[in-house]
Amino acid sequence: MTPTSAAARSAAADGAAYRAVEHIYHSYLTGLILTLSSRAGAPRAAEVVFRTFRRQQLARFLPGLKKLGLDRLPHAVACAQYHYLANQVGGVKVEYVFESDRKAWVRYPPPRWIWSGTAICGIPSEVSRAMLRGWHANNGVVLGNPRLGFVCTGQTVDGQPGLEGYYREWDHELAPEERLQFSPGERCPPFRAELAPRLPENTWPEARLQKVLRNYAMEYITSIVPETIAVLGPEEGGHLAGAAARLVGMHTFDEVAALLGGVDAGAPGFATAFARLARAQDDDAALQVEGRRATVRQTSWRLMAEREALAPAVFDAWNELWVGAALAHDRFMRVEVTERRDRGDVHWCWQFS
Repeated sequence: MTPTSAAARSAAADGAAYRAVEHIYHSYLTGLILTLSSRAGAPRAAEVVFRTFRRQQLARFLPGLKKLGLDRLPHAVACAQYHYLANQVGGVKVEYVFESDRKAWVRYPPPRWIWSGTAICGIPSEVSRAMLRGWHANNGVVLGNPRLGFVCTGQTVDGQPGLEGYYREWDHELAPEERLQFSPGERCPPFRAELAPRLPENTWPEARLQKVLRNYAMEYITSIVPETIAVLGPEEGGHLAGAAARLVGMHTFDEVAALLGGVDAGAPGFATAFARLARAQDDDAALQVEGRRATVRQTSWRLMAEREALAPAVFDAWNELWVGAALAHDRFMRVEVTERRDRGDVHWCWQFS
């Protein structure tokens, strides 16, 4: 298949590739956190998760408030509505309940998006709390409102029927340790969908939502892989991030292939699918097939475009996703990275044989 014909795929096919990319990265996020929790220990896994969600919060929260039209609401309400709408757009099951201008609830019922399937059984409580410390506890700081905090009333990983809590604006400034509080005796009021905010349908068409789902999953990997290596170091962090990636690549391949409508046999078939997935990530992948060998070159790496001065271990770990997928496709196939822009080459280049 030539690059020209691949680029001419239909919008429906691109939508399938977006779904495949979303599935790969969603699975990698969950799998990496499980790997860290089981092999690096809960405290270090929690530190990686905290740093991941804090980075996401600092980069996305304020722009997201404006994009969703929430930036003029009372702060507690704006925060809860942000989590409701932003997570809903990302395919996450979520609820919102208004109580007052100074108190508003957000609830994530089971099944939790981030801990899909039975993965929730391997997540320590402190890792779940780290997400709240990283994001929810810092909203008041970012908004310049030291009286705003978050009260968690339940966590699914602790056996409660959902991760839930409320934003509250107190009458006094909160100390740093008071920005996240726990009150397991309280319960979120019933959710009434007709009273919840809605996205304007004319500005969120299906095609845009497909890209948002893809981006939602990709952005977590943009954060968590570099943070894993920053916390654990390139040797241990790179090894664990790569080990998780290879396992995820192997175990999601059949589902990814089904989403793509099938993957042809051999190295050319896999390389064709690989190039298609790269384009679905907005990378400029060019495919060349010569007999039983195939090459994919690209000059962009959108996943990490906003991260500067990355350790080589980040690429090495991420690349194991595709090594794992290739092993599931054909365990005798070779995958070689012969050029790397992060090491001074013009392209990233993969050879499949």
